Amino acid sequence: MPRWRFSTAWPLAFALLLALLGSAARADAEKLRVVATFSILGDLASQVGGDRVAVTTLVKPDADAHGYAPAPSDAKTLAAADLVVVNGLGLEGWIDRLIKASGTKAPVVVASKGIKPIEEPEESGHGHGHGHDHHADPHAWQSIANAKVYVANIRDGLVKRDPAHAAVYEARAKAYLGELDALEGEVRATIANIPPARRRIITTHDAFGYFTAAYGLTFIAPQGVSMDSEASPRDVARIVRQIKAEKIPAVFLETIADPRLMEQIARESGATVGGKVYSDALSGPDGPAPTYVGMMRHNLAAFAKALGQP
Repeated sequence: MPRWRFSTAWPLAFALLLALLGSAARADAEKLRVVATFSILGDLASQVGGDRVAVTTLVKPDADAHGYAPAPSDAKTLAAADLVVVNGLGLEGWIDRLIKASGTKAPVVVASKGIKPIEEPEESGHGHGHGHDHHADPHAWQSIANAKVYVANIRDGLVKRDPAHAAVYEARAKAYLGELDALEGEVRATIANIPPARRRIITTHDAFGYFTAAYGLTFIAPQGVSMDSEASPRDVARIVRQIKAEKIPAVFLETIADPRLMEQIARESGATVGGKVYSDALSGPDGPAPTYVGMMRHNLAAFAKALGQP
């Protein structure tokens, strides 16, 4: 039988491994626990917080925040949070009840604070399902200038909650704001190359009002701002007539929506299905839009491809 000999280095190596594991656990415990309501906010918080934060999102990628039904585990997540980041503007009609139920004492950052909302016309007749009486369009992040406001609000919330690392948050926010400046330049340059007569798009629901106001593309939707209202046959017929009359070149499917409606509109109108775009949620990490910047670039490329020269 062979005789095993254990090196005296084994106890030392094992002790070193335990020390490393303990150090990693302490580092995780020291991170600020940030809870964001949905994936776009989660990415912005991660960009500003970097390694100083551990970000959890309640509404996961490729999911719709409008009609989200919180789970009991969400209350537990909020209860353990150091900071909570919400969109505001009536997007998360469920968040106030969830915060109250969780008993969390974490400060709440309203990312859209300071943004002048776009009001949906009263005559639209579409329900919102946001839990508020007003008709504000909550999709403010579709303007990059507004996303910069989000970043500043998140930065200020992190600095106030964790002043010892203020310099980290301020430096990361400054760098990311520079990245957003470059992104906005890309958007404006790309849209400038689309013939003005072709800058019109049909989308699943009206989530691009801020993009229209900022960059000049016109978006037409068979549904209102919320995904809760179902388009009627009369809505579909109206959109089909408008596509034909105005020669609108393309329709786009949003990833959070049932594609059958837009496929029907494309089939009846003769417009091209221009592909899937991301409006209210990011993709998963392996998808085409895992970050806010990636989402905006993905959508921009899809719009440019479908709306270029016929």
